[in-house]
Amino acid sequence: MSESGQFNQARAGDGSLRATAVAGRREKNKWWVLVAMVFGLFMPMLDSLVVNVALPTIHRKLGAGVSDLQWIIDAYTLTFASFMLSGGTLADRFGRKKFFILGLVVFTTGSLLCGLSSSIGELIAFRALQGAGGSLLLPGSLAIISATFQGRERGAAIGVWSAMSGVAVAVGPLIGGYLVQNVNWQSIFFINVPVGAVAVVLTSLVVADSRDLSRARRIDPPGAVSGTLGLFFLVYATIEGNSKGWTSPLILGSFALAALLLVTFLWVEARSDSPMLPLKLFSNPTLSAAIATAVAVFFALFGMTFFMSLYLQNVIGYDPVATGIRMVPFTVMILLIAPVSGRLSDRYGSRWFMAGGTAVLAGGLALSLRMQASSGYLDVIFPAMVAMGAGMALTMAPLSSAVMSSAPPRLAGTASATQTTSQQVGGVFGIAVLGAVVTGAFKSDFPSWLARAGLPARAVGTVSRLGAAASSGTLPAAALRRLPAPARSLVLGAVHQSFVGALHDGLYVSIGFALLASAIAAIFVRTHVRGRAAAGEAMAEPERAKGAVVGA
Repeated sequence: MSESGQFNQARAGDGSLRATAVAGRREKNKWWVLVAMVFGLFMPMLDSLVVNVALPTIHRKLGAGVSDLQWIIDAYTLTFASFMLSGGTLADRFGRKKFFILGLVVFTTGSLLCGLSSSIGELIAFRALQGAGGSLLLPGSLAIISATFQGRERGAAIGVWSAMSGVAVAVGPLIGGYLVQNVNWQSIFFINVPVGAVAVVLTSLVVADSRDLSRARRIDPPGAVSGTLGLFFLVYATIEGNSKGWTSPLILGSFALAALLLVTFLWVEARSDSPMLPLKLFSNPTLSAAIATAVAVFFALFGMTFFMSLYLQNVIGYDPVATGIRMVPFTVMILLIAPVSGRLSDRYGSRWFMAGGTAVLAGGLALSLRMQASSGYLDVIFPAMVAMGAGMALTMAPLSSAVMSSAPPRLAGTASATQTTSQQVGGVFGIAVLGAVVTGAFKSDFPSWLARAGLPARAVGTVSRLGAAASSGTLPAAALRRLPAPARSLVLGAVHQSFVGALHDGLYVSIGFALLASAIAAIFVRTHVRGRAAAGEAMAEPERAKGAVVGA
């Protein structure tokens, strides 16, 4: 061989070795990418149940009513959902890594300010800031995972992502209960600050940026404004309807304005060259059904999770730590089952995992109907928690796989944002609607429970006016002190009985939505794995890279 030929062969060999080394580093780093995404998700996942455990304490310390407690949750989830699609568009256009990091910074700042809040108004406002951070943080996370992993590894990675999110949710009640009981309620927000700092550093070091290179996508201000305001007025009217009157001009006007704005949003999105929510995404029946399933599932779950913490502390009498411990079985089931369901759904398809999981969730909610004011934990509450957790674990990883497998890769960020938005919208309306159902049922039944408790007839009317304050399952200490000593136990017993009865009304609504989710999944979701096998194997590799998906 000539000298130049030997040189070229050696250079080619060196290039091959370098390429192999780079590929090896990428293969190693991609699992650190997954760790970074889990760290970034740890805060909002931790936050979700930590705040729920703290609600009774916030109720006492800040004098918050039930509608205030609803706004503490919904201020976050509403802002999160409203700006999620804009966050996905920004991430797709300017870089998913950049906006993931920006979301971490905003969320961490919002957490710090929540901990420094001195009034219910401040807390609600800074919860909204947390939601804005989450809307920038989360759209890129699932898209980054989908861009980093391929084939069966993607299903496994999504399963691990879901499971580790479950770990955060699992330890959330324990950490939150301990901090609320032994430090103060503000500390549940301060804990996010060091976690956020670690996540920023790790993401900066290991995540490669990605974006939508296929076309220039523009921001959609008319869509963002009309969609955000439409959701706000709808949630406002639903939460405040009980206190202000369902037929009051303010509530009726809010409903009408919400309808007008949401119709405007759909009109704008259908005609926009670069819509915030590309309606053509929903031409895929599997993706549409998965999104509808997510809305129904989170409607069913979020509302009941909100009231479960009030039930365990205000009715059963557990302290925050004991409440956190008793909520752990729900999240342990997610930790154990989600990785398995993610891998199996990537092999066999998502359809029956989603349909079966939502049916199990409905069964767990039905078991909750056995809860009474004096229920035991092991025989009544524990089985319900286990069943609900198993149902969610069977559902969510396959649902995420169905969404991401049904969307073109160039719209991965938007598809991820649409899924997360649908979950948050479902949660927002779950808390708002079930809050309205439970509060309305409580106020309606409270006088009859007072009468049954043996309270004198003339006192029933007077005490009934405390219904709004008691609809969280207990009476404020100041209200109890105003009652004659012999009447206190009678009134508190009536509060507990009325709350449990109202909780059952909310459970019936939740069960209906869980069964609706099961029916949607069974009828409309198609097994994306079969479709990919039938159509994908006949494709050339470049076509497969375009992400063409054929529903079976």
